[in-house]
Amino acid sequence: MNGGTHYFWAVRLPDGVKQTIHDELTKVKPIFQFKRWVDLNDYHITLAFLGSVTPQQLPSVIELVGDAIKRQKAFMLEIEGLNVFGPQQAPRIFWGAVNEVNQLFQLQKIVHQTCLAAGFSLETRPYHPHITLARKWGGNEDFKMADLVTYNPFRGETLSFPASEIILYKTNLESTPKYESIAAFSLVG
Repeated sequence: MNGGTHYFWAVRLPDGVKQTIHDELTKVKPIFQFKRWVDLNDYHITLAFLGSVTPQQLPSVIELVGDAIKRQKAFMLEIEGLNVFGPQQAPRIFWGAVNEVNQLFQLQKIVHQTCLAAGFSLETRPYHPHITLARKWGGNEDFKMADLVTYNPFRGETLSFPASEIILYKTNLESTPKYESIAAFSLVG
């Protein structure tokens, strides 16, 4: 990601769930030797990455998205396991997988289409909901895909949580946590 400030819409994870994910990961960190771990306060599920936003665009995209999702209902999500993006021997991204429920894809589609209509150019790749946990494989040996199953801390206890709040986050790359909430909308509970 290049410098400058970026904005993205995301599903907020409840604080207790963030803490649980973090605690579970701490146990398996020696196995998964990634170089940069995400601060637990920064865990989220991206819906649409906007990139840079002008001060003129900001109020209108907030209003449009808020309006577009105001009748969407909250729904439950479950963290099912771990996965990676990038080359299997040395993955770029280590992430938490959520169960792919229709409501999440529906919500993402609404937010995505609303941002396109507001004049943003967005990623065209198919949507893969995920919680980024760490970046850049740093182990001396190749990463083993089988470890994702063997050391999946979310296998026994299902970790479920309500997806009930949508946030527009702003990136502050120099800070920890990196993401600052700019606007928040609650889904219908």
